[in-house]
Amino acid sequence: MPHEHDQFPTLTLFDHPLIQHKVGQLRDRTTSFRPFRAMLAQVAGLMLFEATRTLPTLDETVETPLERTGVKRIRGAVTIVPVLRAGLGMADGVLDLMPEARVGHIGLFRDEETLSPTTYLSKLPADLDAGPVILLDPMLATGGSAVRAAAMLKEAGASDIRFMCIVAAPPGVKNFAHAHRDVPIYAASLDERLNEHGFICPGLGDAGDRMYGTFNQRSTAEP
Repeated sequence: MPHEHDQFPTLTLFDHPLIQHKVGQLRDRTTSFRPFRAMLAQVAGLMLFEATRTLPTLDETVETPLERTGVKRIRGAVTIVPVLRAGLGMADGVLDLMPEARVGHIGLFRDEETLSPTTYLSKLPADLDAGPVILLDPMLATGGSAVRAAAMLKEAGASDIRFMCIVAAPPGVKNFAHAHRDVPIYAASLDERLNEHGFICPGLGDAGDRMYGTFNQRSTAEP
């Protein structure tokens, strides 16, 4: 069952055995890019059930083959926004369950010296306030990119934002919660620390590189 973290009240962690099993496979450096992409999508899909638990609904009536009955519909237009590149892997899993969701894109890259995020793409629906927005990024390390992405969503009009990641580090959770106390964080793991390069430890390496096979020494080596 998912549970809130005592130290970080905006963080919900998932301890479901199936999610933890797949996260273990994501961590394994011998997992190649094709199964890595598949498992990233699967974990995101499993986490989606809790992240959408409080979505607003409407009461409607439909005709079954036998009679009329009341049903629930999600109110408003749900938008998912992956942070490129790695967020795309989570988006695939979310869209498998919510194919009707709209998709925006935010492109950020992190300066390896300053660890600060720089925006290179923002493509969002014009009416982002039409419903809930689910922000997707597998890693919450320093929190810089996630903080910037959530701020961009708010500037674009979003008022109901939920952030989903796979692995988080305490500094990232702390920084994100400080900047966006109104945005819940959903994660499959809260890891121990960041190393000197700003990578999560024990972590799972660079999610984007492991998804697409664009490996380099730093991203594939676990400290």
